[in-house]
Amino acid sequence: MRFAAIGDSFTEGLGDEPADGVTRGWADLVASGLARGESVRYANFAVRGQLLEPIVTTQLEAALALSPAPTTLTLNGGGNDMMRPGVDVARLVRMTEHAVRRCVDAGVRMVLLSGADPSGRLPFGRTIHRRGVVLTAAVAELAARYDVVFVDMFNDEEIRGPGYWSADRLHLNGDGHRRVAARVLAALGHPATAHAVEHAPVRRRGVLAEARYYREHVLPWLRRRLAGRSSGDDRAGKHSEWIPVSAMPKV
Repeated sequence: MRFAAIGDSFTEGLGDEPADGVTRGWADLVASGLARGESVRYANFAVRGQLLEPIVTTQLEAALALSPAPTTLTLNGGGNDMMRPGVDVARLVRMTEHAVRRCVDAGVRMVLLSGADPSGRLPFGRTIHRRGVVLTAAVAELAARYDVVFVDMFNDEEIRGPGYWSADRLHLNGDGHRRVAARVLAALGHPATAHAVEHAPVRRRGVLAEARYYREHVLPWLRRRLAGRSSGDDRAGKHSEWIPVSAMPKV
């Protein structure tokens, strides 16, 4: 199997940094899970902060140009678009369909993912949630029409719990990435029990904690938007060529 992943921070693995500090994430865990049963080569072109257009053009074309070509490709994108004012969800669907058709025509097995829903704890979360509902439903319909695998993390109620999220409330933590990996492996026909954490009692966030959250996470994001910059500027995907995968412990 040759497994390629394209997307943004969700697929890059931001928030899952084990003891060695190297970003891992669900796609790395899926590659390792697949390698327990067969020889696997893996590439990951995902870049944090990227909008859907460069994902389904630059990243997708780079993945399809690999030699030999991928046998399986995962796509998630649109989360960063939905945080921008005036986003055109119908355009996101059209771009996703373009990517699906490119993979179908190339004979590459495609897996579409909807990202987990972070909106319950974010500023302007209701707006983001409404957009996510529309996009997820459209992508699900698209997957059914083209008969491609669809992993719906947006409607996964379990992963919405705070135990699956990083301090920035936007990116999954290691437990969140493990749950996504298990769902993807199961969708690909590899036995995997969906990872779950024991939920601690929900505590009300105090004023000081909220002020610290806005200072450390929200304001830097706003400054980048105002400056026209992205967290992924000058970054490249972590594995832009095939690498061999050694099996890791079960996710």
